[in-house]
Amino acid sequence: MMLRLAGLLLAGTGAAHFAAPQVFDPISKAAFPEDTRQWTYRNGATEVALGLALTTRKTRLLGLAGTAGYTYWLASRVRANRAES
Repeated sequence: MMLRLAGLLLAGTGAAHFAAPQVFDPISKAAFPEDTRQWTYRNGATEVALGLALTTRKTRLLGLAGTAGYTYWLASRVRANRAES
């Protein structure tokens, strides 16, 4: 039940990237200083897909693995951009 709720929250947050991208642009800019708005939308789509994957047992394991990989990838992008600046 908790993972289903977490998935719905993640999917809702992903959808919010499209409704109010300006809210997410500063966060996205830390990882993607170029083409930030496009990355805001891409991240939103990824979060919707991962969130929905977490909502059902059939896709939950894939959703968990994808969320872990996505989180690692975003953190590595932020670290790389901090090192360059």
